[in-house]
This record gives sequence, C-alpha cells and structure tokens, in this order.
Amino acid sequence: MPRIFDVIEWADDTGREIVRRFPEEGAGDFRLGSQLIVRESQVAVFFRDGRALDVFGPGRHTLTTANIPLLINLLGPLFSGRSPFTAEVYFVSTREFVDLKWGTPEPIVIRNPGMGLGVVLLQGHGTFAIQVRDPQLFVNKIVGTQRLYDTERIVDYLRSILVSKLADGVGNFNRPVVDLAGFFEELGAAVRAKAQEDFQALGLDLKAFYVQSLRPSSKTIEELRAMGLLDVQTYAQLQAADALREAAQQELGGLAAAGVGAGAGFGLAQFFSQLFQGMMARPATPAAPSVAPEVMTVEEAAAYLKVSPEDILQLIESGQLKARKIGATYRISRSAIEEFLKG
Repeated sequence: MPRIFDVIEWADDTGREIVRRFPEEGAGDFRLGSQLIVRESQVAVFFRDGRALDVFGPGRHTLTTANIPLLINLLGPLFSGRSPFTAEVYFVSTREFVDLKWGTPEPIVIRNPGMGLGVVLLQGHGTFAIQVRDPQLFVNKIVGTQRLYDTERIVDYLRSILVSKLADGVGNFNRPVVDLAGFFEELGAAVRAKAQEDFQALGLDLKAFYVQSLRPSSKTIEELRAMGLLDVQTYAQLQAADALREAAQQELGGLAAAGVGAGAGFGLAQFFSQLFQGMMARPATPAAPSVAPEVMTVEEAAAYLKVSPEDILQLIESGQLKARKIGATYRISRSAIEEFLKG
C-alpha cells in the first residue's frame, strides 16, 4: 500500500546539501490539503514526468488546486478531490556554497612553442563558490537533464566545467608558465568570466573561483610520448639528454674529487629542470657524446639517439635530419646529428 505524505519538509543539519529529493526513492504520494514546509534559504520545486513545475518559497503552504496549477493541469481529468497524486519534491538550498574544492584529475596540456618541450603539463587545485539563482531552471537542467541530485555528483559535474575553462584560460593567457604564480587572481577572474554563462544556463551563479596552485606535472619521457605529446625530434633530444645525464652521474665521483663535480651536477640539474618543465627559454643543448662515429647508418643513428630506425627515416624524409643517400641506404654525419639536437 503506498504511503501518503501529509507533511512535506526537509531540514539540512549539515548545511552542505544543494538539493534534496523528497521522498528519497520512488515518487511521493501527496494529496490536496497536505502541508509543505519550506525553511529559510530553501525553495521547493514539484517535479513530475521530467519537468520542474510549481515552485514554493519559504513558509508553510497548504496544497490546493490554486497553488499547484501546473501540476494539476498535467494530471488533467484523472485528478479530483483529495485523491493522492504522485510527484517528487526537490528542496533546493539558495544559500551561497563557499570553499568548494576543484582540482585537475589529469594534467592540463598547454602548448608552449619554443619553450622546453613545446608543451607543459600543469596540475592545479583551488576553491570556488556557487549559489542557485533560478531553482526551477536548476532542477530542470541538473535533475531533468543530467539526472543528478546527489551533492557530490553535482559538484563533480561543475568541476569538470571549471577545469575545461581553466585549460582554455591558461592556454590563452599569453604568460610564461614560470610567471603564472603571480597572476592567479587574474587567471581566476578570467575563468569565472568564461564559466559564468555555462553556470547561468544551469540556474547557478558562479560567485568566485580561486586558483591556489598551478604547477608543472612530472611525467617521464615515455609517458609523454605515449600521450602523443612528443614529436620524434623532441623525443630524440630528450633521450640523448638522458644519456648525457647518466654518463655525467657515472663520472661525478671522479669529478667531485677534482672539485668540479658539484658544478657539473648543478648545470645538468638546471638543464633538465628547464627542459622537462618548459618553464624557461630553451637552454643550449650539450654536445653529443664523443663516442659517436663520424658517419652513421640509420641503425647506428637510431641506437645513438635511442629511437627506432623508423623514427630516423621519418626525420630524414621530413627534412629535420640531414643525411646523404647512397644507393638505397642513408649515411648520417655526426655534425648532422649535433645540428639536429640543437633544434
């Protein structure tokens, strides 16, 4: 036997819920004469058949045919007297929700031509604040369209919008990545302006958006290549730089005894920090190891740069790596390799 509700109300003791469905499961069975109690900073929206209908502000309301006309019209001639009718009520909080958290679940890819890798992977986090400005529109869009009414899922959905706008904002900010920390306020304002229209379309106001951290993500060369973020030339340069770093680390013991190990180590550390993070202008590329032969085959060049022979052929055919063709084979000079590594 269906339960008939004569009193409809919701008290949020946590102060953290944006919307609450009544009843929590299934459709509610109500009747004319039922009492609807809406507290301060709340709005109650009757919802049926995928549509937000009648809206009630704070106060005590007795349900009559006069104050739920859209719902009664939807029911039509099937409804009469005090017979129970089914609907759902969504209580929407109209207070401002502050200190909501956002973060980048995956790094944001920012193209930075001519700087380090040419791309920077940024991760960040911060806070934002929202307020429901149009409860009926909010219920229609969030509940009716997105099928969301759990607070955490709603906030997750809003976070995805904000991170998307942040990626656009950083990409168009025209500032070196190393300088971004000094422009968090401006960047936050830009993201808020970009996202405001999307939030208003959901019946929301984006009251604030703050960037608290935005820093390069640490990814290995192979991870970057697997993500499709490295072209063959950059990949080869990084592989060669890795070889230099390993060779330098092996020699640091002897160099330190001569009093130069610390300086050499610092220079390499600075080089790799700039190269991987893309935060400063491209440093001068160190010369290739002297063990390389003066003239190399495709296979030898591939082994030297730690790439595949197919990658070497692609570089030659694209004109990025100079080579001399002898019959059906190529010969690549060490000077051509060094010129390629310098970019």
